[in-house]
Amino acid sequence: MTHLCRSIPKALTTCFLMGVFQLTGFCAELTVTGDKSIVLPDSKLETLWTDGGFTEGAAAGPDGCIYFSDFAQPFDSGPARVMKFDPRTKKVSVYCPDSGMGNGLMFTRDGRLIGCCASPLGGHRALVEFLPDGSVKPLVSKFHSKRFNSPNDLVIDAKGRVYFSDPKYVGPEKLELDEFNVYRFDPDGSLHVATREIEKPNGVMLSPDGKTLYVAETNNGSDTADLDKTPAPPGRMTLNAFDVAADGTLSHKRVLHDFGKETGIDGMTVDREGHIYAAVRSASRFGIVVFSSTGKELAYLETPVLPTNCVFGSGDQSRTLYITAGSGLYRIRLGIAGHHSALAE
Repeated sequence: MTHLCRSIPKALTTCFLMGVFQLTGFCAELTVTGDKSIVLPDSKLETLWTDGGFTEGAAAGPDGCIYFSDFAQPFDSGPARVMKFDPRTKKVSVYCPDSGMGNGLMFTRDGRLIGCCASPLGGHRALVEFLPDGSVKPLVSKFHSKRFNSPNDLVIDAKGRVYFSDPKYVGPEKLELDEFNVYRFDPDGSLHVATREIEKPNGVMLSPDGKTLYVAETNNGSDTADLDKTPAPPGRMTLNAFDVAADGTLSHKRVLHDFGKETGIDGMTVDREGHIYAAVRSASRFGIVVFSSTGKELAYLETPVLPTNCVFGSGDQSRTLYITAGSGLYRIRLGIAGHHSALAE
């Protein structure tokens, strides 16, 4: 989550993104173009649900359903929730009625739903588990006895290790930590700094072989963007890759793509061929941009509003990319099946 929305007509929402107000609305025609092995002749974005406040954190469940976060708008009008979309019935239901500002979501190999809870308006500021009864179980909330800033996004590897980002973009909460890190939370309960080399980390994702961690560097220049009277100058907006060792440690950071002065990436996912599907929030060209593992653009899927995250479905939905954007959930059928790192062999 990299913004704060306050407004309301639904068809025309004024969003506070990275400290800059932007006007977004639905497009009459959407561009879908690129590598023909990815984009099929009939690939077309389908609107599934637009009754949310602000959606985020799509995750594919073991039951074949898609789970995603939904924030009330304005934030103080109601609690953030975790929602559930059933592809068989096309129905959306509430899975967790009060998520404590749940944002990024992902399922473990054994079917547990893990999430990052952000900071605004009393959020848990923790890595948590969302239990089947709708309750929230904190897993870790502090580093060296200091509360996290605002956990944002996560990825889980085949060994159950959780990599998660801890930036802060909005809200009045005072920071206890003086750094924005990517952390690794291991199955034994130990917490480690995965990297301090990113100015402000956002989306994280693993390659299909688990040997590369991708990290979105999305630095809006402020941790109180919604409160700043003058927008802060942004920092780096890049897509980065790190080598992952057998013990989970990271090394050899390299920049795969630099967005320059444009806003970069929020959330990401990958397909089985290792292509990166990134929710790009650049004002001049937003949507899902598909990159090769070396950062070459392969395809572009325009979205009607600024996207936040994406995930491939499972089973007969494995070639369907689900996208959270604005107040809604969307999907598009593609030519390559997705990959889910926690289930990797």
